[in-house]
Amino acid sequence: MDAPTRRGGRPRRSSAEVLADAAAELFLEQGYTKTTVDHIAARAGVSRATFFNYFAAKSDVMWLDLDAAVADLPQHLATSTESSAVRAVEDALLAAARAHDPDRVPWAIAQAEVMDVGAELVASVATRVTAQHQAVASFVAGRTGEHPGSLWPQTVAGSMLGAAAAAFGVWVTDGVGRRPLVEYVGAALTPVVAGLDAR
Repeated sequence: MDAPTRRGGRPRRSSAEVLADAAAELFLEQGYTKTTVDHIAARAGVSRATFFNYFAAKSDVMWLDLDAAVADLPQHLATSTESSAVRAVEDALLAAARAHDPDRVPWAIAQAEVMDVGAELVASVATRVTAQHQAVASFVAGRTGEHPGSLWPQTVAGSMLGAAAAAFGVWVTDGVGRRPLVEYVGAALTPVVAGLDAR
C-alpha cells in the first residue's frame, strides 16, 4: 500500500517525522540543552507519552532517518549471496544509502554548532557506529571463521564504515546541490573495497 500523500504528491509525514522536525526547529531556536521532551511534544501537538512511543531519549530524534536507513543492514548482510564478504558489506551499505530519504537531512550534523549539540552529538553517534561496527564485524567473522574481535573483521568493519560515514558527512554539507547519497557512498567505498578484496 502506498504511503498517504499530501498536496504536491509528497508522502505525508509520519508522527515520528513530525516529532523530529519539531525537535529540529526547537534546537535551532533555543539550542539542544534548553529544549526538553515536553517542549518537543508540545510543538508537535502530542503528549509526552506519545514522544516516548517513538523515541527512547531526546537525542534519538536527531537520527530518525539515519536509523531507519541502517536498520536493515544486518538483514542485507544475512541474506547476501555474494561470495566475497567485503563485496557483501559494500552491497549492504549501498542498499542503506539508497534507503535514506534524500529530503531528510540530519540537521544535527548540518547545524551542529547552531543547535549546540556537540557532546550529545558525539555520544549518540558513537552508540550507533558501535552497533553497526559490531554487525559488520560479526558478519565478516562468520564468513571467515574468525572471532569478531580479530584483526580482519575489525579492519573490514572499521574501514568500510569509516568510508561510508565520510561520504555521508560530505553529502550533508554539500547543501542543495547534493547528489543522491548512494553516489557518495559508492565513490568512497570503491577504493576501499578494491584494496580489501585483493587480500
